[in-house]
Amino acid sequence: MPRPLRIASVNVNGVRAAYRKNMGEWLAGRDVDILCLQEVRAETDDLTGLLGPEWSVLHDAATAKGRAGVAIASRRRAEIHRVEFGAPDFDSAGRWLEADYDIDGRIVTVVSVYVHSGEADTPKQVEKYRFLDALVARLPELEKHNPLAVIMGDLNVGHRTLDIKNWKGNVKRAGFLPSERAYFDRILGAEGDENYNAGAGLGWVDLGRRFAGEVPGPYTWWSNRGQAFDTDTGWRIDYQLATPALAALARDYRVDRAASYDERWSDHAPVVVDYEL
Repeated sequence: MPRPLRIASVNVNGVRAAYRKNMGEWLAGRDVDILCLQEVRAETDDLTGLLGPEWSVLHDAATAKGRAGVAIASRRRAEIHRVEFGAPDFDSAGRWLEADYDIDGRIVTVVSVYVHSGEADTPKQVEKYRFLDALVARLPELEKHNPLAVIMGDLNVGHRTLDIKNWKGNVKRAGFLPSERAYFDRILGAEGDENYNAGAGLGWVDLGRRFAGEVPGPYTWWSNRGQAFDTDTGWRIDYQLATPALAALARDYRVDRAASYDERWSDHAPVVVDYEL
């Protein structure tokens, strides 16, 4: 039996800095087939040089140099990739990258996503809502394009109270605003819906919640301030959201949380899922 397809996603918070802090050691020992990165904040040559010649790299940099940036690296070349997203006047550069991969005769569509962090009651939040509007509109098109599709990355929204340790203190902050969480209700179904994460909304599946169950976390981001990492006062804002057909093939889900604060190479932890195709 062939081994599962392993897809990982992580906000690296600057890929050059992450490699200086031993991201390469993590990657070398993780046997990843497809790697989605967010906040690359580097040139394509930097990225390919760090990853090495065994990786085929797609990279969409942000319009503003040194900001955002998304990438997909794979052990095989993409059949086709796309970066068009949202309205023609909407600058999504460095935030949305789609690619189709032929996996032993089956096409799998992978999307690396970096949603704006936003800031309540500011133009930054308006841009975030425009992006989320485009994301929700794109999901049905993606599933129509290919029933085996997954979007992943730093979506910068905690959907439910289970997704943030200190949720009561954050209900008025970007990342946990009710208006932001409503987008996830449309994608996955609302908390309390009998078909939540199993056909409600647009029918996509949050694999983190499916595998973890109704428990706090597992968190994927921790502030660098105070003792947030040591006390596991985190947010679950990094996702792999799969179509129902691909979600049915998911066999394992892990958050690669560092063993200690000193061993972290990003403020986010990788989300790793195995798919048995």
